[in-house]
Amino acid sequence: MTVAPPSQSQRTGSDAWSDTKLLYALEEVVERELNRHLKAAKEWMPHEYVPWSDGRNFDGIMGGEAWSPEQSKVSDIGRIALVVNLLTEDNLPSYHHEIATLFGRDGAWGTWVHRWTAEEGRHAIAMRDYLLTTRAVDPVELERFRMQHMSEGFESDNAHSMLHTVAYVAFQELATRVSHRNTGHESGDPACDRMLARIATDENLHMVFYRGIGGAALDLTPNQMMRALTDVVLNFQMPGLTQSNFRRNAVLLAKNGIYDPRQHLDGVLRPVLRTWNVFGRTDLSDDGARARDELHSYLEDLEIKARRFEEQRDRALARAAVARAV
Repeated sequence: MTVAPPSQSQRTGSDAWSDTKLLYALEEVVERELNRHLKAAKEWMPHEYVPWSDGRNFDGIMGGEAWSPEQSKVSDIGRIALVVNLLTEDNLPSYHHEIATLFGRDGAWGTWVHRWTAEEGRHAIAMRDYLLTTRAVDPVELERFRMQHMSEGFESDNAHSMLHTVAYVAFQELATRVSHRNTGHESGDPACDRMLARIATDENLHMVFYRGIGGAALDLTPNQMMRALTDVVLNFQMPGLTQSNFRRNAVLLAKNGIYDPRQHLDGVLRPVLRTWNVFGRTDLSDDGARARDELHSYLEDLEIKARRFEEQRDRALARAAVARAV
């Protein structure tokens, strides 16, 4: 199947593509990206990344030792980041429901949906086994957090359009990769760093898949996709937003370099937008052009906020260093 070029009315946005038409028109691209992904993806086993010899029974029906903070090998910030990241991965059933509903379960789209879900499922398996085996976190608290978070479910603000969803996951997968890698570095445990590096590799491959679909959508219906990606960038939230204390933890993690405004701007938004040649396109008009102007203004504002955040963090670190020296 060959995708027909957009007509003039589609370029100007006066005849927006429906989700059904877009899914059909992009099927060939999805198949190509899926085949590329399957060639690039390497099989890996979650159990190989867990230091099982560190494990022992907890208190309770097994009569083991109760958890206490000093048993953890990871830093305090690393522990918070690990819990945030794991709880985010735990909500996979909700994420699968969303993309399966939007993309369908048939053809190349359906094959991707199930493959993506299977790969993502390994992340929570490996992370939870590591955390419990190494006693990195309180197991009772972790399970209660999981129950609370998953009981609330998850509904993305971008689920009303497949283009919004494609744009969102392209950015979100890369953001998750950045968060996992920085969490591994912060943890202070080489085993944790190795495990999260392996998970981050998956996230990067997922980003590449969605980035390819997003680029094809921009070529197919540039104004419509530009509006969608601008909406997503201006209202971007990580999927863990519904977690208890997520906003407070997000600020704490930003202050400690796990995921901050600079990383979001330079490590996530700009690389994807650059690959899509968003600011070099000549096929935009009307709402598409307005959306790009909005995006440009937002990125300029975010640059200012990122600089301000870095300056404030540097001052705080300097004050803390002086206090320790006294």
